[in-house]
Amino acid sequence: LLSLGTGTNSEFAKNYTAEEAAKWGILQWMSPIWEMRSAASSYMNDYYLSTVFQALDSQNNYLRAQENALTGTTTTFDDASVANMILLVQVGENLLKKSVSEDNHETYEVALKRFAKLLSDRKKLRANKASF
Repeated sequence: LLSLGTGTNSEFAKNYTAEEAAKWGILQWMSPIWEMRSAASSYMNDYYLSTVFQALDSQNNYLRAQENALTGTTTTFDDASVANMILLVQVGENLLKKSVSEDNHETYEVALKRFAKLLSDRKKLRANKASF
């Protein structure tokens, strides 16, 4: 399973004071609540799937790719400008150089190549079985 995330906003980690939040109306509360809900859903799905694959001794069959430090226009879903597409390509290229996790120092680039080979080998195996 290759799980591709849409990324999360690095501003999610922003701290708010009680004095700031006390002045908020319903609209100001919606943004941080939506960000927390989205991030929690993403993290919980990744944790659940990772745990299931580990329990089945198949952890090499699961890879989650997600950038958790998006900023500016890269955080919007509706900006298809050339400038933003160039930024998103840079985000992807930078992500390839990062470690998959703190425990696993394998980069996303190496992990994706390993994963692609695994998928290719399985497809060839299935094709060979079907020809018999």
